[in-house]
Amino acid sequence: MSPTNAQKVSIYDTTLRDGNQARGISLSLADKLQLTRLFDEFGVDYIEGGWPNPTSTLDQEYFRAVASLPLKHAKIAAFGSTRRPGNSCSDDPTLRALLDCGARVLTIFGKSWDLHATEVLRTTLDENLRMIEESVAFLKKGADEVFYDAEHFFDGWKANPEYALKTLEAAANGGADVLTLCDTNGGMAQPWELGEIVAEVRRRFPTVAIGIHAHDDCGTAVANSLQAVHAGAVQVQGVMNGYGERCGNANLVTIVPDLVFKMGRELSCAPNLAKLRQLSLDLDETVGLPNNIRAPYVGNAAFAHKGGAHIDGVSKLTSSFEHLDPAKVGNVREFIVSDQAGSALVVERLQKIVPEIDKHDPAVAEILAEVKRLEREGYQFETADASFELLARRALKLWTSPVETLGYRVIEEMRAGGVQVSEASVKMRVADRILHRVAEGDGPVNALDAALRLTVEQAFPCVHGVTLENFKVRVLDGVAGSAARVRVWATFADGPMRWGAVGVSQNVIEASWLALLDGLDYRIMKEKTNG
Repeated sequence: MSPTNAQKVSIYDTTLRDGNQARGISLSLADKLQLTRLFDEFGVDYIEGGWPNPTSTLDQEYFRAVASLPLKHAKIAAFGSTRRPGNSCSDDPTLRALLDCGARVLTIFGKSWDLHATEVLRTTLDENLRMIEESVAFLKKGADEVFYDAEHFFDGWKANPEYALKTLEAAANGGADVLTLCDTNGGMAQPWELGEIVAEVRRRFPTVAIGIHAHDDCGTAVANSLQAVHAGAVQVQGVMNGYGERCGNANLVTIVPDLVFKMGRELSCAPNLAKLRQLSLDLDETVGLPNNIRAPYVGNAAFAHKGGAHIDGVSKLTSSFEHLDPAKVGNVREFIVSDQAGSALVVERLQKIVPEIDKHDPAVAEILAEVKRLEREGYQFETADASFELLARRALKLWTSPVETLGYRVIEEMRAGGVQVSEASVKMRVADRILHRVAEGDGPVNALDAALRLTVEQAFPCVHGVTLENFKVRVLDGVAGSAARVRVWATFADGPMRWGAVGVSQNVIEASWLALLDGLDYRIMKEKTNG
């Protein structure tokens, strides 16, 4: 990575590691692999998969599994620390684990603040410098790129700027490809001050790329990241949707369009910015958190107008009250007081099915009313494209499902020896036949899925290749306790095709059934309509 092209900025995503440290988030292996695909398709340059240390089974599994993913653009990075004081690099378990994990990009952090070197690591300042340089040099022998994260760099600069610079010099001497300046505590509340420091580092290291890693404890992570780029940084680390420990990390969903549309920087993901909102929504659904309606660019309210003067102005000239065409980031304009509130998004999605439809078609009002009714029950269609399309096609008389549920039953049995058995029986009308099938599974949902597939795949072989990639259950009204309404969101795949389905009920089994049924019905519909 060359620092000479000031307009080119690389995006380094650490959602799978730093984002996973956020309160309320715990990514599974399936989650991490699904997000890897999403970030890669969006055009992220580097995806930090985690810390494959000997005690992290999940991260070790991730690096083994991700090696078989056919990624289009992104490089997978592994994270770790410098060697421990007194260790040799070849005997250090952290460094060995980094080299053994298979990632060709390795990122390590080291201490830039003299306080941390002496009081946390309990080592000498000179040994800390040796640890940094030797660790980077050791990893460079077995990796394509090595990035150095200068932990607590700005605190270290304020306490002892010359020593902080020496730690960067040690990393540069070891061959680091990027020197990333980290605001680990998120305490840099003055972006202009951070910019001055980054500019000085840039002057001291003119031939090494500089990166920025900001936290949002003062609410300035996005501003600090932009200021760093303005001062010469060419790599931005952050987390999609701004998740992260404490107050979160710099939000890449905001930073990326800021860099492209406001600062004119060249980014690999720039051609895909129309997918930004969907990426943000998919991520929220995967981690099980509600969407931030006021999120810049991608929130439901980001381009929503309620004031009369604003609506009048936007109706005459959109730029009068909007800083950007919402379509550029995959969002839509909405007039809150309009009788057609919400119809813009519905019309946009319906036009993918029936290109000639417009907002005056009576079917639009009918579908919108049904969507709003279901959303009041807890449905969310923005990340359940299959369920929405099935609903719309039924309303437009373009689809009648050839599968009809006549009944199902799930039995949970604990047998001798502590063996748990889940059995599901399903009775359905499939085409012109009534079929009854029974299957066992690892839990009630898996048993239902197996029985459903047995019932329909003989008549519709296309469902045989459908895989269930992810499955999430979210409680919608926790105050109701075990009687709470739940939303089940499931993602399916068949070759390059991927789609999401949703089901809502007070009964988690019924919600699961609705999502599973929509998932297979959608695949049958695509086969029948050649969609």
